[in-house]
Amino acid sequence: MLPKQNTVIIIAGPTAVGKTNLAIQLAQHVNTQIISADSRQCFTEMDIGTAKPTPAQLSTVHHYFINSHSIHQEVNAAAFEQYALQSTDEIFANNPVAIMVGGTGLYIKAFCEGLDEIPAISTTIRADIIKQYEEEGIVFLQNELQQKDPKYWQTAEQQNPQRLMRALEVFYATGNSILFYQNKTSVERPFNIIKIGLDLPREILYQRINLRVDEMIREGLLEEVKSLLPYQNLNALQTVGYKELFDFLNGKTDLPRAIDLIKQNTRHYAKRQMTWFKKDKETTWFAPQNLEAILSFINNRFQLIAHSS
Repeated sequence: MLPKQNTVIIIAGPTAVGKTNLAIQLAQHVNTQIISADSRQCFTEMDIGTAKPTPAQLSTVHHYFINSHSIHQEVNAAAFEQYALQSTDEIFANNPVAIMVGGTGLYIKAFCEGLDEIPAISTTIRADIIKQYEEEGIVFLQNELQQKDPKYWQTAEQQNPQRLMRALEVFYATGNSILFYQNKTSVERPFNIIKIGLDLPREILYQRINLRVDEMIREGLLEEVKSLLPYQNLNALQTVGYKELFDFLNGKTDLPRAIDLIKQNTRHYAKRQMTWFKKDKETTWFAPQNLEAILSFINNRFQLIAHSS
């Protein structure tokens, strides 16, 4: 087998842990570009609530998969896999190292290992699930998935009805968890992959999440969500930070309660992210501020790669 000349450094971890700043520092260190692995930052209409890199950061280092799609487009792990592979080819044309950063575990897994083909789902099963969702709401999907596929439920986007319906479709049609089709034979990528995970003590991470939500509100998150109210049923907007404020704008709750729920749901999401990423034994974990140790680890990995080539 020919030696792999190129390398993708992946920086993963929970929301608000400090992935963006580290990715930019690393990209500047090796003079390369970044591929975002965030399932919401790709949407041009969603800025504040997705914690995108600032315009200044985006001008410092080019980011792929930021502002690349509209909320009216369907974006999923398979689409990301193809987009990211094409992006790495473009980066590798000028630099042997690319940086990928994000917290969407399934997108990173799809990029690293590929996706298994899920059997076709009958239109009858799909229609039945949609009908029950329309009649009983997201609580039906959550309860059903929790009972039928508790393992997937632990790391699912629990407020995203499209993802929940998809998982139920697969279970009803095949009797298998959707994880069965996400955990099969990996493809062999023609580049090296180095996985870095960022972690903080839980109390510090949760404090950062709370402060970030307060900053988003000050920056105008409510106004951003208000502008998206006509599209609130789109899949892209079934997202923490948006759903809670839609409920406020629709008179279902008051603003302080909506903000508290954003913080609570974001903390829950961060916990599910860590559950997902900690399963990957190929990831080496660091505190986000420990740049020196991270650079040393990467250099050692590069030396190992060079010796094995």
